[in-house]
Amino acid sequence: MTKTVLLTAGGSGGHLFPAQALASELLRRGWTVELATDERADKYGSAFPARKVHIIASETIRGRNPVSLARTAFSLLRGTLQARSVIRTLKPDVVAGFGGYPTFPPMYAARLAGTPSILHEANGVMGRANRLLAKGVTAIATSVPIVNLPEDLASKLVETGNPVRDAVLAASELPYSAPLPGGEFNLLVFGGSQGARFFSDLVPQALADLPSEIRARLRIVQQCRPEDMERVQSVYDSLGVQAECAPFFQDMPQRIAQAHLVLCRSGASSVSELSVLGRPSILVPLPGALDQDQAVNASVLEKIGGAWPIRQVDLYPERLAKEIIRFTEAPEMLATAAEKARGIARPDAVKHLADLVEKVANEQGERP
Repeated sequence: MTKTVLLTAGGSGGHLFPAQALASELLRRGWTVELATDERADKYGSAFPARKVHIIASETIRGRNPVSLARTAFSLLRGTLQARSVIRTLKPDVVAGFGGYPTFPPMYAARLAGTPSILHEANGVMGRANRLLAKGVTAIATSVPIVNLPEDLASKLVETGNPVRDAVLAASELPYSAPLPGGEFNLLVFGGSQGARFFSDLVPQALADLPSEIRARLRIVQQCRPEDMERVQSVYDSLGVQAECAPFFQDMPQRIAQAHLVLCRSGASSVSELSVLGRPSILVPLPGALDQDQAVNASVLEKIGGAWPIRQVDLYPERLAKEIIRFTEAPEMLATAAEKARGIARPDAVKHLADLVEKVANEQGERP
C-alpha cells in the first residue's frame, strides 16, 4: 500500500527547499506527498512536487502586548483546527516539519492525532518554533550537531544533513573554474526577502568605488526587491556594469554554479547549497536574530576555509570594493575556497532523511 507523508514548512525558500528535496526523493520511492504551508509559498508552489498544497493559517510572535499575543494565539488555533481536519482526511503515515511558524499547527495537530512526526532542524541552533514542538515529535533530524539540548530531546536526534533540491545536485556537476586574469568576473548577490534591501543599498555603492577596469570585467546577477529594482539597475547602467536584476530566480542553483563569487546571507539552505555546489562566498549573517543561527551557519564554512563571513555592521561599500579587488587579483584564493566548501558537502542528505521517514512510518505500522 502506498504510504502518505504530510510535509509542512514555512513559506520561505530556506524552509521549503529542503522539504521540496525530500518530496522528490519520497516520490521516487513511491510515496504520496502533500504539503501544508502558508500563503507565501505561492511563488514556490508551482515547483513543489506535492499532490496538493494545503494553505494553513499561522502567525509568528511579533510582540509582547496582549493584543498581538491574542492575535497570534487565535491564528495558530485556527491553523491547528485546519491542520487537524487535513490529517483526519489524509490519515498520513508520518508528518515531517521543516521549521517556521507555519509548521506549528500541522505538527501540533499530528501530536493530537497520534500521528508519528519528524522535525528537521537545518540550523546549528534550534529555532523557536521547533523548540516548542520538539518534545512532542517522534524524531528530530539535524543538519549539523546540536549541543546543550535536554536529554529527552538529545535522545531523539538523528544527524541526516540538510537536503538540497534535485536542481542543486544537477548543477553541482559543473566544476568550479576560477576567473581568468583580465577576464569576466561573475558576481552573484542574493539575500532572501530579509536581505535583498541591504545588498541593494550596498553593492551599487561599492561598485562605484571600483577602478573602471575592474567594473568592466564584472557580470552581476542580483536578487532585488521589486521596489528596489529600478534604482539598482539604473546605477549599474550608469556605471557601465553588465547586470541582471530580478526579485527571484527560478534557476538559482544554476546561477550559483556559474558564479565566481557569491555574496549572500548565511541561511542554512544557502550554506548547504554553496557546499554541494562548491562555490566561494562572502557571507553576511542576518543581524538581530535572537539565536544568531546564521552566524553559526556561516562559521561552518569559515572554519574549513570555504567562505569569508563579514558582519553586516562591518560591511560598508569601501570594504566590499576592497574585497572584490582582492579576489580579482588572487583568483587562486577563490579556487581554494571552492574546493574547501565542496569538501564538507552532504549531497546524500536527502536519502538519509528519507530513510528516517520510512523508518518512523514502518515502526508505527508495526505497533499493535
